[in-house]
Amino acid sequence: MSIKNYNKKSIIDCIQKEFIKESVPLINIGDSIKMSILIQEGNKKRIQNVEGVVISKNKSQLNTTITIRKVIQNIGVERVYLIHSPLIKDIKISRRAKIRQAKLYYLRLRSGKATRLKTKFSKKVF
Repeated sequence: MSIKNYNKKSIIDCIQKEFIKESVPLINIGDSIKMSILIQEGNKKRIQNVEGVVISKNKSQLNTTITIRKVIQNIGVERVYLIHSPLIKDIKISRRAKIRQAKLYYLRLRSGKATRLKTKFSKKVF
């Protein structure tokens, strides 16, 4: 079949399906996560662990991104990560939070214990 028979949207969807990771856990805003990221320094590659709170999420199939905030030496650092990137090796959710907003940008103005979020406890089904 030629490309003229397909519309542009279906071609893009077929290409994106090849690169979407199936092993990504369900990440919500307010979750504390630990990620293992592959970093290249010169000609060496190493794995660096990143830990922080998800303050925002943008869903767009292959281009789904999350913004992680962490505090290093009393300085808040935020970074945007592509979830389906081949450089992200592992994502683990360490704690889920009970939140009422879609974006947690208000955490930027807080420090210390004020940045703690209420933990969400899941019901056990027997």
